[in-house]
Amino acid sequence: MNITIVGPGAIGSLWAIKLLQAGHNVSLWGRSANNSMELSLDEQASLSFSNHNIEKLSESDLVIFTVKAWQVEEATTPLLQHLDPDTILMFLHNGMGAVDQIATQIDAHPVVLATTTQAAFKPDRNNVSHTGIGQTQLGTFNLKGQQCTFLVDVLEHALPTVSWNPEIKTALWTKLAINCAINPLTGLEQITNGELVDQRFSEVLSSIIREITQVMLAEGITCSFDELETSVNKVIQATAKNNSSMKQDMFYQRKTEIDFITGHLIKTALKHQIDVPVNQKLFDQVKERENSWNQQD
Repeated sequence: MNITIVGPGAIGSLWAIKLLQAGHNVSLWGRSANNSMELSLDEQASLSFSNHNIEKLSESDLVIFTVKAWQVEEATTPLLQHLDPDTILMFLHNGMGAVDQIATQIDAHPVVLATTTQAAFKPDRNNVSHTGIGQTQLGTFNLKGQQCTFLVDVLEHALPTVSWNPEIKTALWTKLAINCAINPLTGLEQITNGELVDQRFSEVLSSIIREITQVMLAEGITCSFDELETSVNKVIQATAKNNSSMKQDMFYQRKTEIDFITGHLIKTALKHQIDVPVNQKLFDQVKERENSWNQQD
């Protein structure tokens, strides 16, 4: 297949390399204006990719967007004019709600949503390390996306394991719940995921999960507090040494994905008239921190 990866950060670069190694024609669309980019995975030999090539973009069968949630709209809309309506758009990012904001603009395309527990780290422009083996789930966003189940085989061959989830909304909400629990706390406290097992976080974590459970049930998603708490604890243990993306964003004083993580939870809670004071407080604290950097400029 002809595949373009928009946003070759850590996860985007990992997929680019794995898909190229699986025999696909892969090009990148990154922020740099250079017409090529070298990437090396886990200190193996560098691979060369074309970058910002409109011809290659317009020939794409599949475009994978691995940008931050708040970049989805600005990354997607300028590219649509170059794409055939049959080109599949796949979105793989933290949080929820970003694709809904551009639903009408992209509806001519088959659109697929993805969520992954694969972990990667990109210390600099040209190097990426695969720091955690995980699973990727795909599901449809619109009617045309229902024809894209074959993508499971394509992606599985490159970076297993991959599955099709007819209930992708449930998978996305479960991932959102885990992000709501881990990201704001690790960002504000500047700690690794594993440090959340400390007794001082047990009460706030329980409150976060209790609030999320209420909202998910109101959204018609089958879940329980116990199941969600188990999922959160599993991820904390499995990724104990990892730094969450929000921890890193806050350390480098970069814009976080809080609007599409805790922010999406708060918006949905409001729709159902559910109070989520603990999540609201964490949201406000992250926002306050973001605003304090912006005022320094």
